[in-house]
Amino acid sequence: MVLHTTPFPNSCLSALHALSWALIFPCYWLLDRFLASFIPTTYEKRQRADDPCYLQLLCTALFTPVYLALLVASLPFAFLGFLLWSPLQSARRPYIYSRLEDKAGGAALLAEWKGTGTGKSFCFTTANLCLLPNSLARLNNVFNTQARAKEIGQRIRNGASRPQIKIYIDSPTNTSISAASFSSLVSPQGGDGTARAVPGSIRRTASVEYKSDEAANGPASGDPADSGSLEDACIVRIGGEEGGQLPDTDDPASGSHARKATGGGPKGQTPNHSQRDGDSGSLGSPSASRESLVKSRAAADGSGGDPGATNSKLLYKTSVVKKAAARKRRHPDEAFDHEISAFFPANLDFLCLQEVFDKRAAAKLKDQLHGYFEYILYDVGVYSCRGCCSFKFLNSGLFFASRYPILDVAYHCYPNGRGFDALASKGALFLKVQVGSTPQDQRIVGYISCTHLHALPEDSAIRCEQLDLLQDWLADFRKSTSSSSTANPEELVAFDVICGDLNFDNCSSDDKLEQQHSLFTHYKDPCRLGPGEEKSWAIGTLLDTDGLYDEDVCTPDNLQKVLESEEGRREYLAFPTSKSPGAGQKGRKDLLKGNGRRIDYMLFSEEGLCLDWKVEVEEFSFITQLSGLTDHLPVAMRLMVSAGEEEA
Repeated sequence: MVLHTTPFPNSCLSALHALSWALIFPCYWLLDRFLASFIPTTYEKRQRADDPCYLQLLCTALFTPVYLALLVASLPFAFLGFLLWSPLQSARRPYIYSRLEDKAGGAALLAEWKGTGTGKSFCFTTANLCLLPNSLARLNNVFNTQARAKEIGQRIRNGASRPQIKIYIDSPTNTSISAASFSSLVSPQGGDGTARAVPGSIRRTASVEYKSDEAANGPASGDPADSGSLEDACIVRIGGEEGGQLPDTDDPASGSHARKATGGGPKGQTPNHSQRDGDSGSLGSPSASRESLVKSRAAADGSGGDPGATNSKLLYKTSVVKKAAARKRRHPDEAFDHEISAFFPANLDFLCLQEVFDKRAAAKLKDQLHGYFEYILYDVGVYSCRGCCSFKFLNSGLFFASRYPILDVAYHCYPNGRGFDALASKGALFLKVQVGSTPQDQRIVGYISCTHLHALPEDSAIRCEQLDLLQDWLADFRKSTSSSSTANPEELVAFDVICGDLNFDNCSSDDKLEQQHSLFTHYKDPCRLGPGEEKSWAIGTLLDTDGLYDEDVCTPDNLQKVLESEEGRREYLAFPTSKSPGAGQKGRKDLLKGNGRRIDYMLFSEEGLCLDWKVEVEEFSFITQLSGLTDHLPVAMRLMVSAGEEEA
């Protein structure tokens, strides 16, 4: 299949579209700014609390007539542009494919796995970013869409491209491996001004390697990771004796710096999206994570750096690690690791995003993510009346990024949207990616589906119809793109994953219809025990928008710590609304049950895969790195694909 790198088949149509949009854009921009001025966010309200009332009235009185006059003047040009723009959408392609030609990362990844040996892990992440036009985004208490898009891209890129870490543990009483999650780092940015580790259980990971203290004297000579530079691998040595004390008092300057980095200033003073890329207080900063790792390695090797580095807060006593490990230990009935992480997972392979509606924001996001992902699909969807029953002003909001080559793509628009949802071409994006090849030159492929369902809470029947369509479209896509047969197995299917914002949870009584849908008989939800029953560690992914800029959750590290407690989840997660009067969320925490509304899903199937291959969840995490930038928690899942005896 040929992937389309431009939205129109020829340059003439592209030029006409550019002309039409140039006529429309001034009116669009002015209307957006005009409406946004009447929808302040809680952050802006706090900033203006000390301003004299007459100053706000003066600004409103001055700028409102100017916006209105310019808006009226731009309307005739916008009308002409619309008459040209609308019919052009019948020739527009439903997505734009972008690839960095100067990168060879995808080809190198394909050579890593031949379908043999112990298997291969693949990491998937989904997130709803609320990148709407600024006036609409403010309805969810977020603003400055263009700046947020750039910051979000930087944080995802920096989190996913973190260097590998090897953690060595020196302890006379503990020789076991200290496990940490695939997305964890030894971070100096603790919310209490002290360093902390974020360990959890682990079985196998591509981003963090662990060795017991038998290997602490030095790495194996044949370890390929050790032959690389510090950019590729870092070593953190955790030393000490059982029951020992924490290092002596931290340097006052560094302690105060850490407190500033975690929002220690006045409440609502600075939201996360105003932090700069190089700000060491931002968990999305590459300099912060890399600097801490360099210091850790220097201290572990006993060379370079500050003479007092060995007593710094980056070196932990084993007792501290063991206490944290006990807090994060794997659920006894669970076969995989799970956690709330302040970082996007390292070595992230596939990224599925929703609500990237604004085209300028999508372009900024693409530019940032191309620093890590070689293949990207954006501006997915249809406009005008093409292929749908109602006029579409916005695209689908779907966005996909991959480190592996994309082979085939299909997009379908849901035809049954209602209300405000009908103005966007919400639908499903289906992708086929190549993840390896066998020694017999058979392609190893995977299927990924990204979707965003109808939002209105009372429309359960519409969402169920969309889930039916999703299954039918996926079956057709797999059938039309498969080049394999029983007699001629040219391709081996390694995984089949569905992810996205489904706009229903597994606990609300109002969502019983969706909870019992047949989709969950063919696809597994790692967080779900059954209809209406969640696993104890699963938490909601929809944040309470009123508290997005509170000091307690204004940084990724703070939000992580808050969500680890039941009280914090009750305060800052959105819960199912009750039809009973007076049963609101605020001030009535005794009525809240469960761990919040989990509406962002990651599902996988074991059906239709290569014979004798096994797929299982290796790790699952809820991510707080986008705190203050969106009203959803991103979700990550790492799958382990193991070849059968024949391939091994």
